[in-house]
Amino acid sequence: MQRATLKIAVALSCALVGGAPIARLNGADALSQAAPSKSAATTTLTEKEPKIPKFSVDYMDKSVKPANDFYHYASGTWVKNNPVPADKSRWGSFAELAERNNYLIHGILEEARSQSTGKEAAGKANTPKIQIGNFFASAMNTELLEKKRFEPIKSELAQVESIKNNDDLFKVLADFHKKGIGSVFDTSVDPDAKDSDIYAFQLGQGGLSLPDRDYYLTESFATQRTAYLAHLKKMFTLLGDSEANAAKNAATVMEVETALAKASRSRVDLRDPIKNYNKVTISKLVESGPSIPWKLYLNDRGIAEIPYAVVGQPEFFEAMNKLVKERPLADWKTYLRWQVLHNAAPFLHEEVENENFYFFGKTLSGQEQQEPRWKRSAKIIDRTIGEALGQLYVEKYFPPSAKARMQELVANLKEVFADHLQKLDWMGDETRKKAMLKFDRFVTKIGCPDKFRDYSSVVIDSDDYFGNVERAEVFEINRKTVRVGKPVDKSEWEMTPPTVNAYFNPLMNEIVFPAGILQPPFFDLSMDDPVNYGAIGAVIGHEITHGYDDQGRHFDAHGNLAEWWTDKDAAEFDKRAQKVIDEYDAFEALPGLHVNGKLTLGENIADLGGVSIAYDAMQRALKKDPAKRKNVEGFTPEQRFFLSFSQLWRINIRDAEAKRLITVDPHSPGKFRAYGPLINFEEFFTAFDIKADTPMWRAPDKRAKIW
Repeated sequence: MQRATLKIAVALSCALVGGAPIARLNGADALSQAAPSKSAATTTLTEKEPKIPKFSVDYMDKSVKPANDFYHYASGTWVKNNPVPADKSRWGSFAELAERNNYLIHGILEEARSQSTGKEAAGKANTPKIQIGNFFASAMNTELLEKKRFEPIKSELAQVESIKNNDDLFKVLADFHKKGIGSVFDTSVDPDAKDSDIYAFQLGQGGLSLPDRDYYLTESFATQRTAYLAHLKKMFTLLGDSEANAAKNAATVMEVETALAKASRSRVDLRDPIKNYNKVTISKLVESGPSIPWKLYLNDRGIAEIPYAVVGQPEFFEAMNKLVKERPLADWKTYLRWQVLHNAAPFLHEEVENENFYFFGKTLSGQEQQEPRWKRSAKIIDRTIGEALGQLYVEKYFPPSAKARMQELVANLKEVFADHLQKLDWMGDETRKKAMLKFDRFVTKIGCPDKFRDYSSVVIDSDDYFGNVERAEVFEINRKTVRVGKPVDKSEWEMTPPTVNAYFNPLMNEIVFPAGILQPPFFDLSMDDPVNYGAIGAVIGHEITHGYDDQGRHFDAHGNLAEWWTDKDAAEFDKRAQKVIDEYDAFEALPGLHVNGKLTLGENIADLGGVSIAYDAMQRALKKDPAKRKNVEGFTPEQRFFLSFSQLWRINIRDAEAKRLITVDPHSPGKFRAYGPLINFEEFFTAFDIKADTPMWRAPDKRAKIW
């Protein structure tokens, strides 16, 4: 089920990997949500505990010269010995740690299931453990799902069938958006980018089932479009349509979604926070879209009295207004019928789940088989009532000592970044003063929220998997919707504690590090300082730098979208950023398929800044305690720093998934993140004696240095 609260594509929170922190639960953004076989329905904790994915010189391939191919020099043996597992589309250090976290979470889930008492516990003793146990039990009961078949979505299908006119269409659409069934367009409730202390209702482009508009519009995805039509037909057939009607309905859905895709902005254009902020009064919204009964829609969403909305892409809604007028009502009913089935597919019986996986997992990303059901179920629980699961996870696996050490490292990195800001030769005093003010107001969150979210009002029934997901979605969407116009809660988190990731939120001016990432290979108390600074130090520096990347720099100390740079300094920044664009544009992920330097610019700048800050922080630590300046396992501190950073990005990936990510992901492929930032640093060349006229060498005039 797709979250209607997903951030519109401008991505105001910059995650370390994998896109937006709040993930979709449907389609191509939920590749691991498809169904396993019935044999996976019952599990025991017999699987082998995954090893701790620590930094290791054994991952290196020392037959490769660092000057020729630093990625394989640092991680070549690991790459050779760690092919992508059959139930994955990619495999790297993040996945290794996530796999270990999943193992720990599995134990929590099984313990919770064994201690819950089923339906009687739901709604009564609604403790996190009882809720988690019942949710997990419902997800694992495949026998009951087979009996129910399409029963869980009967009411939604009936709603679609009952539509008689345009008003009915938007009443149903409003109800679907309240349930997290994302259709036609996207909505969210987030801080107003120009008044970030207040929540605003946001409207943005959406309604697509494929990963991006390019899948509908470019020749390079023609094969995927053909497969998608076949998938649509098969799904309609499973729902009970005749072959002829299923084919007709499939064509209709493709036509509607293609029209929406044509009206949508590109991923690069969606990265511009200024262009994607358009504050519109409700009267103006109504006036500009006469075919859309906005007042009725907003009334049914429970926000009839709001004075304005923030519209991300006005031209999309102009096109939507025309489409609503021009396309027959029957087409919209067919499209909504598809959206109901598509969003529910991961939570229905095996035949539907398997077809969903076959297209969105195997065809689009090359994943050979589904993950075990318990693992997919754990992800659904994490994405719906994740802070309940996170509370149990933190109690068991996040010691206070880890938070204390992390706080110390963050303080060290912030001190270095402040020093960098003070010494930048290309930034003038006027901009620098405001940059320092923003930096002084940075907030750091580590591990988990101080207060976990209360889900006790959510009914979790051990016999109702789809209903549990839907009720959790309704709870979350309503929790946010009622806040429109109210003060922003600065204590909230956008990631759950077990998440192996981190993020910067410019609207909050905060950097956030969940407990899940504060483990090896990112954070390892058993390792020497150079390894930790090359790993978690670079991660911290990465998130700090996001506050000043090509998106983050547009937000001021209060988290408001504002132009606080002088024109001269902005031009100097853009000149340096262009070098980053040029560097990454040249990287070829697959034959003929290059990295999009503009799409990935923010993350590449953050990687560049992260390495620079972490390296200087390491040098300060070594200077403060000279006894730590020693060779370890035959490598100098500087060499271990760069090796540690590079090994974070070790990865094997299937071609289909690589193509998908190049299209949709603002992060560069791991292989290029492993050395792309490094070849801008003289210290890197010195550490490994890399000379001119070698593959890794980058001429000084082409190197980017921003922070």
